[in-house]
Amino acid sequence: MTNRDKRPLAVFDLDNTLADTAHRQRYLERRPRDWDAFFAAAPADGPLAEGIALVHESARECGIVYLTGRPERCRRDTLDWLAAQGLPEGPLYMRGDADRRSARYTKLAILRRLARTREIRVLVDDDELVCADARRAGFTVVHARWAAPSGELKAAQQREGRT
Repeated sequence: MTNRDKRPLAVFDLDNTLADTAHRQRYLERRPRDWDAFFAAAPADGPLAEGIALVHESARECGIVYLTGRPERCRRDTLDWLAAQGLPEGPLYMRGDADRRSARYTKLAILRRLARTREIRVLVDDDELVCADARRAGFTVVHARWAAPSGELKAAQQREGRT
């Protein structure tokens, strides 16, 4: 293990933390929700300047980890998007394609697993319930409030286990 491998970790959510999902919210406003179209549109997400800057700033002292509720089937598009934004490399943790648990449970489980072997310096996420649970578990949290909030996305994260 190199010294670089021992650095603390900064963990970043994607949707509405690094990636602006506003253009694809319309797919969640339909009934039934069009999840295939919602995720297919993700490569066109614009970057959120505040989140992108925070990743670069954190990378000076920390290893970077990306933690998203996006399903595993979106891995290639997600990795391509991260590279296109010039973001530092780091492991990408995604939700299993059939996993419908709330983001607050899936993300906290991964954070705890990561914390067994590395210090977690910070979690940056837009989901207020993820942030609250991570704080209660003793993690330092930055609540990403720089994207326009979406009630539909919030329902998807918490009740439908989709992102």
